[in-house]
Amino acid sequence: MSHGLDYDLVIIGAGVGGHGAALHAVSCGLKTAIVEAAEMGGTCVNRGCIPSKALLAASGRVRELRDAHHLKALGIEVDRVTFERQAIADHANNLVLKIRDDLTNSLKRLGVDTIQGWGRVAGPQKVSVTTNSGEEKIITAQDVMISAGSVPFVPPGIELDGKTVFTSDHGVRLDWLPPWVAIVGSGYIGLEFADVYTALGSEVTLIEALDQLMPGFDPDIAKLAQRVLIAPRDIDTKVGLLAKKVIPGSPVVIELADAKTKEVVEVLEVDACLVATGRIPATQDLGLESVGVEIDRRGFIPVNDQMAVLLDGQPVPHLWAIGDATGKMMLAHAASAQGVVAVENICGRPRTVNYRSIPAAAFTHPEVSFVGLTEPAAQELGKAEGFKVQSVRTYFKGNSKAIAEGETDGVAKVIYRQDTGELLGVHILGLHASDLIQEAANAIAEGRSVHELAFMVHTHPTLSEVLDEAYKRAVGAH
Repeated sequence: MSHGLDYDLVIIGAGVGGHGAALHAVSCGLKTAIVEAAEMGGTCVNRGCIPSKALLAASGRVRELRDAHHLKALGIEVDRVTFERQAIADHANNLVLKIRDDLTNSLKRLGVDTIQGWGRVAGPQKVSVTTNSGEEKIITAQDVMISAGSVPFVPPGIELDGKTVFTSDHGVRLDWLPPWVAIVGSGYIGLEFADVYTALGSEVTLIEALDQLMPGFDPDIAKLAQRVLIAPRDIDTKVGLLAKKVIPGSPVVIELADAKTKEVVEVLEVDACLVATGRIPATQDLGLESVGVEIDRRGFIPVNDQMAVLLDGQPVPHLWAIGDATGKMMLAHAASAQGVVAVENICGRPRTVNYRSIPAAAFTHPEVSFVGLTEPAAQELGKAEGFKVQSVRTYFKGNSKAIAEGETDGVAKVIYRQDTGELLGVHILGLHASDLIQEAANAIAEGRSVHELAFMVHTHPTLSEVLDEAYKRAVGAH
């Protein structure tokens, strides 16, 4: 630290992205501080991935133990399965506290200074921190990184009360189990909560404004997911309809409008409504104007591939941004990857993020995961760059481990270039899909072809053989 400033690096936001960046910065020898206005761990630890996975684990076990037909096939009989809602909610909350403490202690142990308060950029290489008591102090740093995260998006016309109409922020607390709950949005969040609520006995109405359910997923996966995750459950679907107005109360009143004409076509009365319409960046009041930077019309901070903040298309010296606030890929592990890349560039080691190799998953039962391009996106790229795209599918019903588990609903879809065999995308629906996808993610990161992957040896009998078979099938297709 020959620059005479307070720190080498100050990070605004102690979510998973900021935490990952701080750990990497310390390992690179940088004196680091992290500024956080709320709880350590951000959305992921406190209101997102961690508590929702705890709820899914508990409710998934209830679903499994109540599936008498499945258990009987394994030679097992269970008399009566009961659960305590509060105990499940406590399981999620206790996990949050443990992970948050672990995260806080890891920073302390490594000598990262944690500063409680609202952080803003206050000019080049300066951060102002307003504490809860209203005091303001200025700290200086060679480099400043913004990791401000995101908040749930609530469309106009929807009124929240946190009890009968709420977002995932409130939903993960599992304060009560509504007999009938409407879920607005059929993306990851909507699907996961539909999984939890139906397992615990609620009736669900899934409302999707676009003309198909699960619009962000590969069409083949979305089709099978509807057959496996929606059709057999107590889930009613409303597609192509907009929740134009949602009024809290008992009952909750939902005005459904035709998504194209915006005319009200139906009025629903339900016990509760979960709004799962995506997330928007939390980029207000970050002081970016002090260095002339403007957020884009959607609220994202403009960055280049090295995660440097841009002003008129040019990097602002010593200013970086990562995570949901950049709008690149709103996933906790993507934020961590960006944080590491930003620190590498701060240290003069040029590096970028390969977004195509970052996997994503919905932790439903069974799980859905993917990495890389959907088939329509791959076809579009092929058209633009002059190559043909092929895809193959293999099914869990032919996999020995899946048969042994009695969990044979599932498919693995592999999308690749016909000429070089390069892997472009992999989509999996089935048991442990979130773990299986990592192999494909690594293969895409390394630019592997199906010709190479077809010769990789997979343990038998394991679920990973669904990918082994897919690679071999792809090679055999020529």
